[in-house]
Parts: sequence; C-alpha cells; structure tokens
Amino acid sequence: MELVFFLIKAVGVSLSGVMMPGPVTAAAIAAGARNRHAGALMAAGHGIVEFPLMILIASGMKWILESNQARIVIGLAGGTFLIIMAVGMLRSPKDGRKTQAATGRGAPLLAGVILSGGNPYFFVWWATVGLALATTAVGLGVWPFVLFAIVHWLCDLVWLEALSWASFKGSVLLSPRRQKIALLVCGIALLGFGLLFISGASVGLIKAIR
Repeated sequence: MELVFFLIKAVGVSLSGVMMPGPVTAAAIAAGARNRHAGALMAAGHGIVEFPLMILIASGMKWILESNQARIVIGLAGGTFLIIMAVGMLRSPKDGRKTQAATGRGAPLLAGVILSGGNPYFFVWWATVGLALATTAVGLGVWPFVLFAIVHWLCDLVWLEALSWASFKGSVLLSPRRQKIALLVCGIALLGFGLLFISGASVGLIKAIR
C-alpha cells in the first residue's frame, strides 16, 4: 500500500514538473506541427538522458547534480544549442521544406536528448525535487525504484505526445499563415530560454572566477 501511495505522489509531482513550460514543451509543439508523434520521439530522447541520471542518483552520485562547474557547462552548451535551434525555427517559416526537414523522424529524438541534457533547470529539478522522490523510491527497494523511473518517464511521454498531437491536429485546421505565426512564437520562446540559460551560466562563471 505504501508503494501505491508513493507512486500516486510521484505522478502528481512529476506532472507538475513535466507540464511546466520550457524548451522541450516549445519544441514539442513546433515539431508536432509536422510530425504528430514528435512528442513520443522527444520523450524517448529525454529518457536517454533521464534514465542514466536516475541510476546515478540511486548509486549515490548526486554530487554531480550539485556541481557548479557542471551547471555552467550545461547552461552554456544548452543555451547555445537553443539559440541555434531558435534561429533555424524563426527562419524556417520562409521555406516549408526546411521546416519539414527540421522536424523529421530523427530530429525530435535528437532534440529530446540535447534539450534535456542541455537544460540546467532539468538538473536542478533532479537535484532537489527529483532527488527526494528517487531517494524515497530507493528506500522502498529496487523494484519500487524501477517502477518510479518508468512511471515518471511515462508522464513525460503522455504529456509531450499530447502536445505534439494537439499541435498536429491544429496545424491541419490552421492556415499556413497561422502555422507560421505558431512557429515564430515557439522560436521566440526557445530563443528566450537559450538566452536565460547562457545568462545564468555566465553569472555562475563570473562568481567562480572571482
């Protein structure tokens, strides 16, 4: 019974983090306009980063998440990628073929990997809220931890797939002009997140140098 209550709590807490607007959300909506299953592919990419991370936490290597140097590198690299992605997205409405290429089968999977691994806030969540959940799961046993990992990832899968599906259905109904507007909004959002990541990493770097 304790495991059931814990998993229910894990779903509620996980969804609160998963549904928080961020670069993965914006990318899922943008890619979903051309690929209805882009969300599932992005969730798979997200899992490639997240499952090993959860195993590291369970192994007692949480100090990696608390490293200031790691956060600086992640912030700078992730922010740079987001800006590059945003620039491409802001230019893509001018050429439908480029948009199609940018949202092909392999692109959302890779985006899921990079947007997760390059998101400092993702690691902050796991260093705080996620760490508490993972620690509790480990205390319940190996299989409860495995169930927790799967349940948490399924929250990502369901939410991102729902976003891309809704975006795809909306793109079918929307005019080309409105599709372009939607892509522009997502591109601006990614650009903002990229600048935010780099700004935070830069502040951390300056403090480290001092």
